[in-house]
Amino acid sequence: MRFLLDDEQTAFARSLDGLLTAADTPAVVRSWGAGDHGAGRALWSRIAELGVFALAVPEAYEGVGARPVELAVAFVELGRHAVPGPVVETVAAAALLSEPGFSHLAKRFLPGVASGETVVTVALPGGGPYVLDGDVADVELRMTGGGRGGGFGGEEGQLWGASGAREGSPDVRRSLDPARRLCVPRSGGELLAAGPRVGAGVADAVRWARLATAAQALGVGLALLDRTVAYVKQRRQFGVPVGSFQAVRHRLADAKIALEFARPLVFGAAVSMEPADLAAAKVVACEAAYATARTALQLHGAIGYTAEYDLSLWLGRARALRCVWGSPGECRGVVLGGGGDDGAGVG
Repeated sequence: MRFLLDDEQTAFARSLDGLLTAADTPAVVRSWGAGDHGAGRALWSRIAELGVFALAVPEAYEGVGARPVELAVAFVELGRHAVPGPVVETVAAAALLSEPGFSHLAKRFLPGVASGETVVTVALPGGGPYVLDGDVADVELRMTGGGRGGGFGGEEGQLWGASGAREGSPDVRRSLDPARRLCVPRSGGELLAAGPRVGAGVADAVRWARLATAAQALGVGLALLDRTVAYVKQRRQFGVPVGSFQAVRHRLADAKIALEFARPLVFGAAVSMEPADLAAAKVVACEAAYATARTALQLHGAIGYTAEYDLSLWLGRARALRCVWGSPGECRGVVLGGGGDDGAGVG
């Protein structure tokens, strides 16, 4: 099986890369982390105009239908540029609301998701105890009842929704990544649905979330590698670039091999959308990105520890993505056919 992108997919990736490069995403990320969402919401709308969120929305609701491979292409670029916001959670919500039997909810919410007008975050089993960016999301979806991890398909559950901005100052918790604003889920709200179909919808949401997280982590790792290679070519020691040292080359080669090994797993999982394949892609891509982050930090030296240096934006993201939507232990358990640990990381 070949995992090379076709011309249309390559052009899509280049268009998204060009948009995000011109947008100065490091400045957007810092503003978002400080609670100023204006630039981030404007960037969100421009990403939606390229059809990123429509890739998880059925055509009947102004999307382009389920296109997991193209979604993976897009999320690699979102990771490369460290785009902030609940991008994975919005995709997960789109998958949940696309569940058969939720047509009334899909008609209500999905056109806004596809167009970028509606930012959605979720509090679902497998996603962690907090909601990402609950202080900016237009809609918050929350499941009560049911199980944890990946076994939702036949379980009873209730789906609750809350719309509109939160009143007062939201309870924002610190994250490993300052741009990931973790909020306590809202209580109450509107009961949107109940029964086994909620569990089935959450299972689909987790599958799509793991794909998007794996692709995003791959992009984060690639950005860290590119920035580190550029840095070791410039930094000099003993009169020569440190990139000429064999030990440095070996560390970078190991990072490159890990990321290139993760790439076909991510796109293979996008083709199959099987839970075990998605769990494998998620754990391998996130572990590769995390290992690359450790290498990048070591090879940058003291400057890599400073929050003012842009590298820190990707370092924190690599660490956070490793734990969300399934810890390494949980994902390995799915691959091996077991339950794994409960694995709901907070990121």
